[in-house]
Amino acid sequence: MPTDSPDPHMKYLITGANRGLGLEFTRQLIARGDQVIATCRNPAQADALRQIAKSSHGLTAILALDITNAQSVAAFAKSLEHESLDVLLNIAGRLTRGGTPDAFNYDEIRDDFEINAIGTLRVVEAALPALRRGANKTIVNMSSKMGSIADNQGGASYAYRMSKAALNIATRSLAIDLKPEGFIAFVMHPGWVQTDMGGPHAHITPETSVSSLLARIDHADANDSGEFLEWNGGYIPW
Repeated sequence: MPTDSPDPHMKYLITGANRGLGLEFTRQLIARGDQVIATCRNPAQADALRQIAKSSHGLTAILALDITNAQSVAAFAKSLEHESLDVLLNIAGRLTRGGTPDAFNYDEIRDDFEINAIGTLRVVEAALPALRRGANKTIVNMSSKMGSIADNQGGASYAYRMSKAALNIATRSLAIDLKPEGFIAFVMHPGWVQTDMGGPHAHITPETSVSSLLARIDHADANDSGEFLEWNGGYIPW
């Protein structure tokens, strides 16, 4: 687990922070001295986050945010009016399969797009003013190898694969459009992780995944912007 960050005063915004990778990012960042604004749909039920807030000043706020709801995102954006952010970690996501060629489930496909692609863009837009006031200007969108066209050897999982591929290309565009302002933006594959999404038989723990992801994020620079980064080193083909 990392013990030091490049700047002990970095401030991170994390979506989907009440469980899984988002919660582990929150724990590790606070443990090493960074500050975190955590978001989730229902802070009143985010028991693990509330416990962290009681024991640490590093968790500066737990904000309500439903990334699929325009009113929720607008209220969230207003709460950031006086904030300066260094890094945005878009962790919130959804995995469904979307049916088969004989019977697609269009509701699942639509919902995965709404969360994994459109919802993530809503958060980026809402957080941009605060990121512009920050020093590091870094946007990290959590993707998956399942969103890689070149790496797709198994087929199926239409909802998840399509929505993550959409997120990937959106992030590539963000990297280009925001480069003149000094931003970097990239997507990451966290590995197959033992979370509610990954299941108990996944290859790695959240602790292992997040410590490696943070090591890559800490040292990311303009050469990584617009790229698809592997959790444990290297790059993933689009």
